[in-house]
Amino acid sequence: MAQKQPAPRRVPLRKCTGCGEMKPKKELVRVVKSPDGEIALDLTGRRAGRGAYVCPARACLAAARKAHRLEKAFACAIPDTLYDRMEEELAANE
Repeated sequence: MAQKQPAPRRVPLRKCTGCGEMKPKKELVRVVKSPDGEIALDLTGRRAGRGAYVCPARACLAAARKAHRLEKAFACAIPDTLYDRMEEELAANE
């Protein structure tokens, strides 16, 4: 009797808030709004809270910033200083 082959694992996909492309979750960086309202980059992808995803390219973060997509995802205003800090963190991890 032949053994049954295991089904191939499905790769979870997420949409980049900057470019709008669907990409594997592991290729994207998570931006998280914690339960206490703090917004930050989640490089591990495990922090508690509401998440939105962006490509690790600064161009995608700039596009999300220009179109206010993260504000829409989190339903709150995001100050420019926070965007600047996220850009610095992305640049450091490139």
